[in-house]
Amino acid sequence: MQDANMDFQIIDYLKNPISFDELSDILQKLDIPAINLVRKNERIWKENFKNKDLSEKEIIEAMVAFPKLIERPIVVKDEMAVIGRPPENIRDLI
Repeated sequence: MQDANMDFQIIDYLKNPISFDELSDILQKLDIPAINLVRKNERIWKENFKNKDLSEKEIIEAMVAFPKLIERPIVVKDEMAVIGRPPENIRDLI
């Protein structure tokens, strides 16, 4: 994004927690279910949530409560968003 001379803002949601509504909005822009944004190898997920039948709301609540569970980086542009891994996803967005 720096190479493309784009203005951008970095939001460190590990330091500045994201709200349920903000995360829901991002998921809508990503056009994916919440489970696809979860870092399933995180110990928190494995110990507390793995193999449980969770609703979409419960998964979002888990990510809000434990931001380490959120896949990152996420790049949002207007009404669209992508997960920045692999980096080619960002190039497709910009």
